[in-house]
Amino acid sequence: MTGAVEWACFSVGVFLAIWTWTSVIGTLIVPRQHKDRLSAAAGLIAKGVFAVARRPIRTYRRLDRLLAWQAPMSLFIRLGMWMLLFYFSFALMLLPSVHADAQRALTEAGSALFTLGYAPPDEAGNTLLVYLAAFTGLVVIALQVGYLPALYAAFNRRESEVTLLVSRAGSPAWGPELLIRTRFGLSTVDTTAELGTLYATWEQWAAEVAESHSTYLTLCTLRSPLPESNWLTALLSVMDSAALQLSLSPGIAPTLRARLLLRMGFTCLNQIAEALSVPVVEDVDPDGETELTFSEFSHAVSLLRSAGYPVEHTAEQAWPHFRGWRLNYEAVAYRLAYIIDAPPALWSGPRRLATAQIPPKRPANRVASEAHSEDPQLNLRGPDPTP
Repeated sequence: MTGAVEWACFSVGVFLAIWTWTSVIGTLIVPRQHKDRLSAAAGLIAKGVFAVARRPIRTYRRLDRLLAWQAPMSLFIRLGMWMLLFYFSFALMLLPSVHADAQRALTEAGSALFTLGYAPPDEAGNTLLVYLAAFTGLVVIALQVGYLPALYAAFNRRESEVTLLVSRAGSPAWGPELLIRTRFGLSTVDTTAELGTLYATWEQWAAEVAESHSTYLTLCTLRSPLPESNWLTALLSVMDSAALQLSLSPGIAPTLRARLLLRMGFTCLNQIAEALSVPVVEDVDPDGETELTFSEFSHAVSLLRSAGYPVEHTAEQAWPHFRGWRLNYEAVAYRLAYIIDAPPALWSGPRRLATAQIPPKRPANRVASEAHSEDPQLNLRGPDPTP
C-alpha cells in the first residue's frame, strides 16, 4: 500500500468519524428535530426484521407483543452502527502510523474504542488517535446511557394521561364513548366544566407530545403497557369528542377549550408527521369528504341520545360541522396509525394487519342487589358501542 493510498484511507476515516459524531450529537444532544440518515437506517433495519417476523401473525394481540420489541431493538441497532462506524474510521486513520498494517490498525482501534486496553500504542504517531478512540467509545456509551432515562421519562409522562383516559373513553379509546361515560358518571355535575378541564389537560399533553415525539422519533413507536391503549388513538378520541360536542351540542360545549384542543391536536399530529416524512396538507378543503361515513356518525349520535346525552342538533344538521373539524386531522391521524400499527380502534382508519375494529371495553356493572335499579345513572356500562 503506497503512502498516497494510506493518506486517502486516513481522509475517509476522518470523514466517517465526523459524520458519525454528527449523528450522535444531533440525536442525543441537540434539542430539536434532526434528520439523521444513520438513525433512519437503524429504524429501517429493525422494521425490515420485524416485517419478516410478523408475516405469520393473524391477531392484533400477538402483533402487539412482537412490536413491543421493535423500538428498543432499533435503539440497540443504532448504537451498534455508531460503534462499528467509529471502529472502522479509527482503523482507517491509524493506517499511516502503523505502516499500512491493517490487522494492527483494527486491533489498536478496537482495543481503544471498547476500552479493552490489550493493545497499547507503541509509537508516538498513533498514540493521539488511540486516546481519541478511547475517549469516543466512553463518551458515546455515556451519552446513550444518559439518553435512555430522558426518553423513558417522556414516555412515562405520555402514558400517564393515556392510562387515565381508559376509565373515561374505554380501551381502545373512542370519542363518543368519552361523552357517554362523562354523561353517566356526572349526572349531578356540570359536564361542561368537567370536559373543559379535560380538554385543557389534553391541550397541554398534545403540546408536550409534539415536542418530544418530533425530537425523539423512537417515542412514536414505543408501545403502551396495555395492548389496546395507544397515544395516537387516545388523542384522536379526545379530539373526536370535542368535535362532536361543538357540532351536536354547541350550547353546552366548552367552546374555547374544545377549539384550543383541536387546534393543538392537529398541530401535534402534523408536526410528528413531518418529522416522520409523512405528507401533510396544511390547508384542507372544508367541503371535502372524510373516510368516516355519515352512517357511522349517525350511529354514534343515536348512542349518545340513548345514553341521555343532551343533543341539540340532528345528525344531519351536525354532520357538516363535525366533518369540517375532522378533515383537519383525520388523514394525518390515519396515516400515523397505519405506520405505527396502532390498536384498531373505532374511527381510526385501516391497518396493515387486516382485523376488525375493536370497540371500547367496559367494566361489568357490579351493584348491590337493593340498589341495582334504584338509580339508572349508576349504570356506567351504557349501550353497546359496536356499530
